[in-house]
Formats: sequence, C-alpha cells, structure tokens
Amino acid sequence: MNAKQIRAAIVGSTGYGGVELIRLLESHPNVTVTSVISSSSAGAPIADGYPHLTEIRADLLDDLDIESIRGKADVVFLATPHGVSLKLAPQFLDAGLKVIDLSGDFRLKSGDAYRQWYKHEPADQALVDRAVYGLSEVYGDLVKQTDFVSNPGCFTTTSLLGLYPAVKAGWIDPNSIIIDAKSGVSGAGRGLNLSAHYSEINENFKAYKLNKHQHTPEIEQVLSEAAGRPVVTTFTTHLVPMTRGIMSTMYGTLTEKRTDAEFVELYRQFYEGRKFVRVRPAGHWPATKEVYGTNYCDIGFSVDERTGRVTIISVTDNLVKGAAGQAIQNLNLLMNWDETLGLQFTPVYP
Repeated sequence: MNAKQIRAAIVGSTGYGGVELIRLLESHPNVTVTSVISSSSAGAPIADGYPHLTEIRADLLDDLDIESIRGKADVVFLATPHGVSLKLAPQFLDAGLKVIDLSGDFRLKSGDAYRQWYKHEPADQALVDRAVYGLSEVYGDLVKQTDFVSNPGCFTTTSLLGLYPAVKAGWIDPNSIIIDAKSGVSGAGRGLNLSAHYSEINENFKAYKLNKHQHTPEIEQVLSEAAGRPVVTTFTTHLVPMTRGIMSTMYGTLTEKRTDAEFVELYRQFYEGRKFVRVRPAGHWPATKEVYGTNYCDIGFSVDERTGRVTIISVTDNLVKGAAGQAIQNLNLLMNWDETLGLQFTPVYP
C-alpha cells in the first residue's frame, strides 16, 4: 500500500457534492484538503454558506486559478456542472494533476450520445477515451492504472450495481429491463429549482425527465458491454420527499428458471471482497435509510416464478456512493490504497 500523504483541491465546493467531499475527506488519513474553490463565492469563508463546518474548516474559498492550484494539490475533484468539467479537466491534467470528475462530461464514450442527452458539445474524443469510467466494483482494476477518472452518476451507480452481475452472467434478457428509480431531493443540487421547493415536494411524489434522463445512455453503455451486444432499457426517475437516498427497483425476464438463493449466491461471488456492496439474504430487501450517510450499496432480490421475472432492489446514498464517496473510493484505488480508506462509516439510523 502506498501510504503517501496527498493534497486535494475541490472545484465546486459550494455544491452538495463538493461539500460532501469536504465532510468525507476530513476522515481520510492520507488526504489533506488544501484548496476549496468556488468562482462565484471566492474570498468568502466556506462556513458562511455551510455553518455546519464552523470551527471544522476555516478556509476562505479560492478563485479558480490553475497555476495556484497546481502549487498546492496533487489531485483535483471536479464537482462542477456539466459543460464545465470538459473545459477544466484537460488544464489540470496538463498541469500534472490527477483528476476525478463528478460531472457527466466524460462518462459517455460517444460524442453524439453526449450531444443528444446533455445538450452540450462534447470534449475532445482523445480525452474522453483517456478517462476511465469509475464504477469502482466493476472497473477498479482500470482505475488503478489511470490519472483521470470519470465518476458515475448516482442513479447509474445504484442501477448498474444491481443489474451488472445478472446481465454479465446471462441470467436475464438485457432488453427486457425496466428500471424504476426514486431519489431524494438533494440529487437536484443546491441551486434554485421550483421542483425542489418545500411546498412543491412535501407530501408529493412525482416522475420527471421521462425517457429523457441523461443517465439512460450511461446505464445502457455499461450494460451493453456486460451483455456483449447493444442494450436498450426503460428508465424512469422519480423525486420523493426525503433529503438523501436512491432506490432502484429493476425488473428483468429470466433466461431460465432461477431462485432467490441462486441470485444471492451469484451476487455474493461477483462482489466478493468488495466491502461496499452488501447482498441481502433471500427474502430480505434493503431500504434507503439502511445506507444513509455511507458508501454502501445494498441489494436484494425476488424471483417471480409465475411471470418468469426477477425484481432487483438496489439502494444507495446519492451523495456518498452516488457521488463523493465513490469519488474517494476511486482515489483510493488510483493511489493503490485500501479502497475503504476514509469511508468506513456506519449508516445513520434511524
């Protein structure tokens, strides 16, 4: 294990993903956060915007200056909106820094797909090809060999960890997959948004971005690789009146008769040694509260012999395993450290 102490900068420190990185890295024994950056709030104490950091972080927010950051960081986390990271990542890489990007700018390998789903011009294809897709439990060996990680989306992580082993093993027809996913309101970010206002979301439950969510091609890209052929899914997202958490309820047609116990064994073997995926025993299904504040993904199954389908339940905390926690897990892999370093939190319950 490489025990080298490294310095980290966080670009986009005033968003929920950025401030969650700050919280988690406070507990990391090998990382010191040396720069928290926000162009819109440069010069202000970070605790002004986030009073929970009072007497924990006394930083004044830095402006975005590549050379300045180069002098005091070894790795940069980009917790920026889509369309911003694709401009910043090459500058930081050219400056010799490792980059972990939490936006969607480098997740899709097809420029046409990025243009269609994100409504931006894509990054240079050579840079897109250079980025390693950081679904830690699937591509961890590739992450160890790179200096540039594209962190997966929150819905994507939750759904793929629940589907990948079954699709890879050929146990379900990949083109029969339906993903019914629900997220807490923090997934919408901290910016002003009518749909996230208290009076709009309280005692309410609604679907959004039907057949247009940008995580759709990301999910299909990975499942296509797992299946060895193109995969198309139905992916529907919902907003629920809670702060954190994602539940993906997924349905797929079995290719042959299977039992709950067989699914449990398949997944336990696939994720053996990967401590952040917890596979529930047959007859037990996870809830979002059971992973709250942690980097865990919990998965459960129910085979329906009557319909020949399986229901897979997968839950994560969207700000941790779905964003900042997985980014730190990828940093650990990239640095050849134990991937659980700085992430061994017990879920907050109740």
